[in-house]
Amino acid sequence: QVQVVESGGGLVQAGGSLILSCAASGRTFSSYAMGWFRQAPAKEREFVAAIDWSGGNTYYADSVKGRFTISRDNAKNTLYLQMNSLKPEDTAVYSCAARIANPYVPLVAGTLASNYNYWGQGTQVTVSS
Repeated sequence: QVQVVESGGGLVQAGGSLILSCAASGRTFSSYAMGWFRQAPAKEREFVAAIDWSGGNTYYADSVKGRFTISRDNAKNTLYLQMNSLKPEDTAVYSCAARIANPYVPLVAGTLASNYNYWGQGTQVTVSS
């Protein structure tokens, strides 16, 4: 079992940048593929980005491709989300999630929230226009 805690959210102006972190504890962090999801008020939770256990493969939602970068440092048990060129529509609670890494499951499976076993509480990101 792994526990994950997000940090780094806040208020930023449109066009600005933020870095979110997700600190993991418990079982070996490199045993898990990781993902970022977000949920805006009155909207469904949506996939943002996913990364495999090694950090060598990533996958992004079209809405953030080219602006956001997911990465991980297994030595520090930490997942990151670098967010650039932020837009008001990026305003949401951002959550990280962990699922047991499986080499036979394609990374695209990480776009589905139901495939994740462990979730953090989330961190609020607000982008002002």
